[in-house]
Amino acid sequence: MANYFVHESSYVDEGAEIGEGTKIWHFCHILGKAKIGKNCSFGQNVLVANNVIIGDNCKIQNNVSLYEGVILEDYVFCGPSMVFTNVKTPRCEFPRNTSNDYLKTLVKRGSSIGANATIVCGVTLHEYAFVAAGAVVTKDVPSYAMVAGVPAKIIGWMSAYGDVLKFDADGYAVDSTDAKYQKISDTEVIRVS
Repeated sequence: MANYFVHESSYVDEGAEIGEGTKIWHFCHILGKAKIGKNCSFGQNVLVANNVIIGDNCKIQNNVSLYEGVILEDYVFCGPSMVFTNVKTPRCEFPRNTSNDYLKTLVKRGSSIGANATIVCGVTLHEYAFVAAGAVVTKDVPSYAMVAGVPAKIIGWMSAYGDVLKFDADGYAVDSTDAKYQKISDTEVIRVS
């Protein structure tokens, strides 16, 4: 007996690896070569394609498709109807539909992607990146960066806990959990404690 939950309206193809405590809700489809970690939650109408890797404790909201080439590390949040792509130059007449055609998209630990955002393939969202609702991400997002707009640009910085960081004159900020961060440059923030 499985140690995870799958709603009766969903399909999990033979061979899929699903971690303990994961919950797969209505109308989802998990393909046979997908790997899903522990304690994940999949909302309604989620597709997880072959060779997708999902870490532990991820939350995938309604209407999200994770196509081949997508890798989510632990504690990633994917908001409702956000979009991943996996082919840079799609053409129906000249299909690009093999594993070799798909570009890797890496979403690192603790990152959050807002509703209706689009992540163009081939980018990395670094640790605890925060993508605003409706943003279109076309290049890598640094750790702790908040990005918004089309194309997405850095609009600020957020702690791992989720507090907007306000840096002092020396380039330091402390969040509500007393974690300390340092702004190294306009494109780099590090956690220092």
